[in-house]
Amino acid sequence: QMQLAESGGGLVQPGGSLRVSCSVSDRTFDGGSMAWFRQAPGKEREFVAGVRLTDGITYHADSVKGRFTISRDNTKDTVYLQMNSLKVEDTAVYYCVASKRAYYNRAYYYRSDSFEYWGQGTQVTVSS
Repeated sequence: QMQLAESGGGLVQPGGSLRVSCSVSDRTFDGGSMAWFRQAPGKEREFVAGVRLTDGITYHADSVKGRFTISRDNTKDTVYLQMNSLKVEDTAVYYCVASKRAYYNRAYYYRSDSFEYWGQGTQVTVSS
């Protein structure tokens, strides 16, 4: 069973930056899709950013476009989410997710049920 492990969450001031990482336990996993979702207290889980591992094409939610960037390092089997210009409303638990399917339709990345593998989540708190 493939496992995902997030790291890098923490407390940051508004306007600051943070990078969260997700490492994949299966080193043969290189042809599917990965993404980050987040869930704030009392709110629905929402898509943040995704990447198709076959060609590196990325997708970002409008709420984070221009501030967050998803990237991958295939040599380290790791996906990153670089978060800049953080806002209080970015406070949430951030989940790394993966699917062995390579999705070519952007809509699939917005659906949590598109991804069969989930990490345990890492807390990101933006507060002064």
